Amino acid sequence: MEEKMVNLTIDGQKISVPSGTTILNAAKEAGIDIPTLCFLKDINEVGDCRMCIVEVEGRKGFATSCIQTVEEGMVVHTHTPNVLEARHVILDLIISNHAKDCLTCTRSGNCELQDLAIKFNVLNIEFEGEKSKHKIDDLSPSIVRDFNKCILCRRCVAACKNVQGIGAIDCINRGFESCISTTYDKSLNDVNCTFCGQCIEACPTGALHEKETINDVWIKLKDPDTVVLVQTAPAVRVALGEEFGMPIGTNVKGKMITALKRLGFDKVFDTNTGADFTIMEEANEFVERFKNHDNLPMITSCSPGWVKYIEMNYPELLPHLSSCKSPHQMFGAILKTYYAEKENIDPSKIYVVSVMPCIAKKFERQRPEMKENGLYDVDNVITTRELARMIKQANIEFTKLEDSNFDSPMGEATGAGAIFGTTGGVMEAALRTAQDILTGEDLPKIDFEQVRGGEGIKRATISIAGKPIKVVAASGLKNAKTILEEIKSGKSNYQFVEIMACPGGCIMGGGQPIKSSKIRREVDVRKLRADALYDIDEKSTIRKSHENPIVKKIYAEYLEAPGSYRAEKLLHTKYTPREKYKNI
Repeated sequence: MEEKMVNLTIDGQKISVPSGTTILNAAKEAGIDIPTLCFLKDINEVGDCRMCIVEVEGRKGFATSCIQTVEEGMVVHTHTPNVLEARHVILDLIISNHAKDCLTCTRSGNCELQDLAIKFNVLNIEFEGEKSKHKIDDLSPSIVRDFNKCILCRRCVAACKNVQGIGAIDCINRGFESCISTTYDKSLNDVNCTFCGQCIEACPTGALHEKETINDVWIKLKDPDTVVLVQTAPAVRVALGEEFGMPIGTNVKGKMITALKRLGFDKVFDTNTGADFTIMEEANEFVERFKNHDNLPMITSCSPGWVKYIEMNYPELLPHLSSCKSPHQMFGAILKTYYAEKENIDPSKIYVVSVMPCIAKKFERQRPEMKENGLYDVDNVITTRELARMIKQANIEFTKLEDSNFDSPMGEATGAGAIFGTTGGVMEAALRTAQDILTGEDLPKIDFEQVRGGEGIKRATISIAGKPIKVVAASGLKNAKTILEEIKSGKSNYQFVEIMACPGGCIMGGGQPIKSSKIRREVDVRKLRADALYDIDEKSTIRKSHENPIVKKIYAEYLEAPGSYRAEKLLHTKYTPREKYKNI
C-alpha cells in the first residue's frame, strides 16, 4: 500500500513527509534543528519540557513539535521572536531551580541543559527564588542520584520503565515538591534497581552518574608496594575515542593501551582473554547440560545487571543460569593465582582494575562470592567515562598517542572474545567452541549471523552435529522478561539463551560515553560500535576461544581442563535469591 504523503512548509521550505510524521522529525528532514530537552527518540516522546515549541500559522499559542503531527498545507515557523522568547523563559525557569556547580559536575561539557543555556545566551536568571533541596543518594555501589540537578524531564523514568521494564524510579509528590525518586523515597540500593545504568545514559544533566572510584586507583598507582594491573573490556576500545572527539565506533585499542601505560599501570591486559576463558567454561558447561538434558535452557551469566534482575524477580529459574563468572572476574581470579605464582608476586600486593562499559560491574565486583583466599578477584571497576577522565587529568593528548600492544602473556585474545561486547556475541562465541566439542572437528563455520543484529529478541535454530539447537539472544531487561515468562510457562523449548541487561549489549552499557538526544535520533550508535567489534573479530588471526595459545597454556599448566576442580573453584560462582525491596 502506497504511503500517504503530507505537504507542508517549515521556515519557508516546502517539504513532503509521510503522514504521521511529527513536526520535529519533518524539520529534521528539512535540515532544520529544533531544540529538545525531555525528548528521547522511541523512549520519551511526551512534550513535557516545551523547549521544542514552534508557531503554526492560523493557530493560537504554540505547538509542541515532538508530539504534534504534520497536516496538509501546514505552515510552521521554528524561530520567530515569540518562539525564541518563550524558549528563553522556559530555560530561565528550569535553570532557576537547578544546581549551578557546572565546573565540578561530571557532565560539564556534555550536558544538554548547559548546551542550551549557551545556545540561547542565558547569562542571567530572571526568576531567582526558592530552590528545591534534595538529599544525595550515594549508597549503592554503582549509581549516585543528585536530584538537585534534576530537571524533571522524566527521561530516566522512561528508560527504566519503558525500556527495561523495571520501574525502580518515578515522579513523586506534586507541584514544587515534585521529584524523581523510588518507592518510599528509598535509596536505589534498597529497591528493585539492577544498576544497569540506562537511566544515566538517558539523563541530560548530572542528576544521575556512576559512583566514581578513580581516586582509589590514583592512590594505588602512587604506591610503590602495589602491583597495579588493568584489564579492558572489548566494548571500551570502540567507544573511548568518543570522549576525545573521535568518530563513534573508532577502534582506539592501541592508543588506549598507550594511555594506560602512561598513567602508570604496571601491566595492561585484555579482558578479551578473560572472555576466552569464559567461553571455554561456558561451552563445556552447555555441552554437558545438552548431552544430559540437565537444566535446559542454559542461560548466560556475563551481565551482572541481568544476574541481579533474575535473582530478584525469577529466583526459581536460577538453576538455568550458567555458573560461569563474567570474563573480568575470571581474569581477575587468574591474575591473582596463576599469574601471581608465575611472576612470584604476593597476591595481596596485586590490585586489579577493570575498565568496563558497565556500572553494574561495580556491584558485581564486591559480591562476597567473588573472593578467593580472602581476596576479591577484582579490586576496582572504572567505567569508560572514568578512564577518559583519568586520561584528561593526566593531561595526555589522547588523539596524538602512538599505538601499543597489550602486555604478554595475558594480552592474547581471539575474535570470539571481542564480540562479547555486543548482543548475540556471547552466544556466537560459545557456539564456535561448542560445535567443535560436539563434533570433535575443527569446523570452518565461524559466523552465526542468526543471532546478530539490533533486534531486542533474536530467535534461531542452529544445527550442530546433525542436531537442532534452539537458541535465543535477548538484550534489555524488558525483553529478558519476555523470554523468562516463556521458560517459566513451559512454552519455550530453547536449549541456549543469552541475555544482556543493556539494549544492544555492553557497547550500550551504562558506563559508556553519553550521547545527547540529538545524536541518538540522528545516528545508530549501537550499530557503529557493534560493527567495530565485528571488524576486530573478522581481522583476528584466531577466532575461536579454544585455539587461544595462552588459554591452552594455562589449562595445561594450571587449570587442567574446563570444569575441573580448580576451574570450578576459580572461574565459577553461585547466585542468591534477593528481595526486591529492603526494609519496606
